[in-house]
Amino acid sequence: MALGRLLMRVLLVPLGGCMAICATMIFVMVAHWNRLAAVSDDASGLTALLIAGPAMAVGAGLMLLPATLGALIAEAFAIRSWMYHVACGGLSAAASLASVGGFDKTYDMSDEPLIAIGSGLVAGFVYWIVAGWSAGFWKPVFASPPNALT
Repeated sequence: MALGRLLMRVLLVPLGGCMAICATMIFVMVAHWNRLAAVSDDASGLTALLIAGPAMAVGAGLMLLPATLGALIAEAFAIRSWMYHVACGGLSAAASLASVGGFDKTYDMSDEPLIAIGSGLVAGFVYWIVAGWSAGFWKPVFASPPNALT
């Protein structure tokens, strides 16, 4: 039983991380859609999507290290609160912005730290939906309460 739960966690946690990165990229692209469409030569913004997509994946990758630390803490202590995971997402975005100097500089796609922090909040929530609600391989999700001795 414990081996199966551990295997499930080994598969769910990376899947949750990948889905969180995808959600972050979608959030940032929607938030900057007018800029992406202005750069693109066609009306759909497909060219800008193909150009900016990998750049935004690198930006999402910068948030990955602090977010991984938060996910490991949640797995170790079986923290299943959506507020914890959303807060970890926002804090990891703020920490990555502070480490690269995103609050000080103004350049094309990172002149709005609020969008980056919002994308971290979205990523934390998506991670909780996929993997965080059942964190901790040693603590069963649907366990019956122990019988009290009277």
